[in-house]
Amino acid sequence: MLSGVTTLLTGPRWRRALALADEQGGVLARKQLYALGVTRSEVTAHLRARRWQRVTDQVVAVHTGPLPELGMQWAAVLQGGPRAMLDGASSLLASGLQRYDVDRIRVSVPKGARVRRTERFDIRETRRLRRTDRAPGGVPRTRVPVAAVRAALWAKSDRQATYLLTLVVQQGMARPEQIGHELLTVRRHKRRQLLAAVVNDLLGGVRSLGELDLMRELRRRGLPAPAQQVVRRGRDGRYYLDLYWPDLGVVVEVDGIHHTWVENVVGDALRQNSLALERDVVLRVPLLGLRLQPDEFYAQIEQALTDAAARRAA
Repeated sequence: MLSGVTTLLTGPRWRRALALADEQGGVLARKQLYALGVTRSEVTAHLRARRWQRVTDQVVAVHTGPLPELGMQWAAVLQGGPRAMLDGASSLLASGLQRYDVDRIRVSVPKGARVRRTERFDIRETRRLRRTDRAPGGVPRTRVPVAAVRAALWAKSDRQATYLLTLVVQQGMARPEQIGHELLTVRRHKRRQLLAAVVNDLLGGVRSLGELDLMRELRRRGLPAPAQQVVRRGRDGRYYLDLYWPDLGVVVEVDGIHHTWVENVVGDALRQNSLALERDVVLRVPLLGLRLQPDEFYAQIEQALTDAAARRAA
């Protein structure tokens, strides 16, 4: 990547420096340069001649072009110091998370570490950081399950926290049980209960619990009780309806995260289409939706039941 940066950098120390910079997205800490035998005056000379550029007070880029994402990540860690790691959503992005972005790169350092903070990066001390948190290889960062839990704890909203955990599982970066294991290390946090519920949803084993929650809330709102786990037969075989009001022709399907995965999409669509052809009204209620926007979903169920009752009475 850095070939042709300058013809002035010759000799073993410069070859080692440029090789290291190449691994780090084009950036080096001043301490790394000094350890390789490059002097302070040489660094200053390259910066003044605009062959290099200053990234922070501790990090330089050995070129003058824009920094790639890898270079920005390394610069943030190098600025944080020898025990710094990318953390939270920034760590997830470095591990390959897609369809997400951050405003500032987040770096964690152990409590009590000397930190040279900069407005460019979000560098914070934390008591949560452990040596075992570090992912193997690449830019120093926390392991995916650790990063996922912290990203969710630090998210701006419950919606964002839920979205992050869902993305990590959907993209195969970590299993729900791995995230749940890391969540057990969190003793106190206002979002801990929500995250535990989301992890349970992601496990796909709490569908019946979601149905029980729905039943209790329907009773509280004075709505008629449905039949549960009703067996129906379609052209593709036998299937179960989660909640069913046979007299009104209304069906509510409770969807866990597994319903959004490719292997389930076709089967779910065939089942819903079969019900629609039989004139039933089908509402899909994702468990994650019940965590974030319950009133909107319950209002839709109430409207469907009210409209169906009105049609039957007409």
